[in-house]
Amino acid sequence: MPIRYLFKQLFLPPGGLLLLLLAAWWLRRRAPRLALLCFCLGFGGLWLMSLPLVVEQAARALEPASALPAAEWSQLGQHSEVIVVLGAGRERGDPAWGEDVPSLQGSERVRYAARLARASGLPLLTSGGLHYGLPPSEAAIMADSLQRDHGLTVRWREEASRTTWENAQDSARLLASSGIKRVVLVTQASHMLRARWCFERAGFSVVMAPVGFLGVPNARPFGGWLPESKALWQSGLLLNEALGRLLYPLLYR
Repeated sequence: MPIRYLFKQLFLPPGGLLLLLLAAWWLRRRAPRLALLCFCLGFGGLWLMSLPLVVEQAARALEPASALPAAEWSQLGQHSEVIVVLGAGRERGDPAWGEDVPSLQGSERVRYAARLARASGLPLLTSGGLHYGLPPSEAAIMADSLQRDHGLTVRWREEASRTTWENAQDSARLLASSGIKRVVLVTQASHMLRARWCFERAGFSVVMAPVGFLGVPNARPFGGWLPESKALWQSGLLLNEALGRLLYPLLYR
């Protein structure tokens, strides 16, 4: 995990773009043309990734065409047997809560899953292992939030997975004894198609329940052409997802 984390932070934006700017400074006298290229790529990449308009357009290419209609929530039990909520990291030791809590994305998934569970009556499974190798697991943190904040008891916790592929494989093993093969899958909209691919490879029939759409009108002044830090973070998430879409079919069969 530390090696994977190191390479991811160094070579994916913004780390990789900052390395290009560092290279531009280092090469400014030895190879001015190459330095200029590195500067343009680094600065241009940071600028583009910080634009809400770029986030909006990139997300539209990655996200499903539509959300799960609210009118269908109460009928989910006719097509599915469990709601699976995928982990999205955690906030470590938040003093306001006195404990670890789900990340912003994780909280969004938990809230949406709770709505679906109340409407459909389906049981819940939370999936997510140790974040950076430290307990408690993402699954346990989400289960605790569902119990305390929404009054819902999670029936299954999958607490060993480290990747989306492992989310699916470990959930399949956990549910095998119950014969469950039809799931409602809750995760970010940009992550949904890769997650569905993984769960289908694990033998599940999947109803997609995406949340947290980014491919919506950005509603910023000047059409989203001015940079902001939130857009930079969102662009990093989208780029990570795009790379995951390319690599997963090569890494997992």
